[in-house]
Amino acid sequence: MNHSIAIGSIFIECNHFGGIPADIESFRRSELFYDAEVLDRTAGTVGGMLGVLRDRAVTIRPLLVASACPSGPVTAECYRQLKAELLGRLRATLPVSGVLLALHGSAAIEEIGDLEGDLLEAVRELVGDEVPVVATLDLHAHVTEPMVRCADALIAWETYPHKDALTTGERGARALLDILDGTLRPAMVMAKVPVLVSGVLGHTEGPGPFADVMRLAKSMERIDGVYSTSAFLVHPYLDLPDMGGGGLVITNGDLAQAERLARQIAELYWQKRFDLEPPVFTPADAIARGLRIEGGPVLLVETADCCGGGAAGDSAASLVALLAANVDQTSLVPIVDPIVAAQCHQAGEGAEVSVQLGHHVDPKWGEPVAVTGRVVKLSDGHFRYRGGIWDGQAGNMGPSAALQVGSLQIAVASHGTYEWCGEQYELLGLNARDAKFVVVKNPMNYSMAYGDIAKGEFILNTPGPTPATLRDTRFQNVRRPYYPADPEIPGLPPTVLRGMSRVLR
Repeated sequence: MNHSIAIGSIFIECNHFGGIPADIESFRRSELFYDAEVLDRTAGTVGGMLGVLRDRAVTIRPLLVASACPSGPVTAECYRQLKAELLGRLRATLPVSGVLLALHGSAAIEEIGDLEGDLLEAVRELVGDEVPVVATLDLHAHVTEPMVRCADALIAWETYPHKDALTTGERGARALLDILDGTLRPAMVMAKVPVLVSGVLGHTEGPGPFADVMRLAKSMERIDGVYSTSAFLVHPYLDLPDMGGGGLVITNGDLAQAERLARQIAELYWQKRFDLEPPVFTPADAIARGLRIEGGPVLLVETADCCGGGAAGDSAASLVALLAANVDQTSLVPIVDPIVAAQCHQAGEGAEVSVQLGHHVDPKWGEPVAVTGRVVKLSDGHFRYRGGIWDGQAGNMGPSAALQVGSLQIAVASHGTYEWCGEQYELLGLNARDAKFVVVKNPMNYSMAYGDIAKGEFILNTPGPTPATLRDTRFQNVRRPYYPADPEIPGLPPTVLRGMSRVLR
């Protein structure tokens, strides 16, 4: 039988504590493709899906692919447009044999919240209960009741730092085809506990608390009747009800088995909660300790200003500390500041400029700092990622400049971009190998860029919307008890979400 599969994606991670809202231009700067353009995707989750579907010679019905750098919530207007365009194309292609969606799981819409749950509900209403719907998710997804109720299978990434977008897309496509072929009757259960921690110790390889959780989850796939397992370390910078992480299990028709195993994953995640809290340092203390380390680079990990977690990237906290410490060795600092980037471009390469730098995009986290420096390089900000979830994809940080302030080399960008392998520094001619200190604004990916050369690293405790610890975060919609606000919760039962049993065509 020749199956017809509708495929689409709305992919973004959001933050309720900072950053700027994502509008349609945010997606146009990254990925926004329609109809036949979707079929040209060869990398990432959608690329993996398409590869499997082509191998099986099914009829592919492309909808749209939209992705953007993490940000504040998606504007209601932007989401209405993307949702209408995806659903309109899906409606025009009906009937279809199945629907395949590449989602994140931690997107949010202004004033609404759960983007993925809303989208999956709309897709399910459109196609009915007899058409299977499969979605892939990031392992930082906030898995909600509508997501579990409306999808027949949810398949999550397995690695952090993220390296398996392509293979996860392949797994998602195979799951949909197995449902259509009748070899899989999915019974899906999510079990989660209220643990809200950053991704600093959330790596999935080698020794580590979340690596242990992931290994337990994946070992269960060797059990007879188990089709797929996922472990989730929830993105903690959303402020939505019922936040938490844990495990999701899909068995072949055995809901009780899926629930028993999902509970085991969630229970181990709860047991590991203390180990998931990282040690943090003030910037001054980290710099003092770093100066006692021979050579460099020493990484100052300013996780609280992570563009990859939805922050603006405009914090000057590390810059202020380096200036106060009178560091006289080359050090690299990234700051998103479209005002200063424009001033540098207006002045030109080689010019001296006096500027107020930082905290112009999301000003509630600090004050701009006055600096005088020389513009050493200008760029239009276009680059290409190497490896990871956006391998080969174009990055665009807008008009950018390398600004030399004493021994400090500051990468000034107009737009925040996802940090992966140091592409932004390299574009501006800034060499981490020659630096004493390198400021990185992500909780994990710096290991991909600098793991082989770093002489030390310190996780900073600075103001910002993506902090290394959630101990001081004040939620409005997340209700207690939750860790770390409540270190002990006697008799805590995991929250269990059960998928629907459908009679699928």
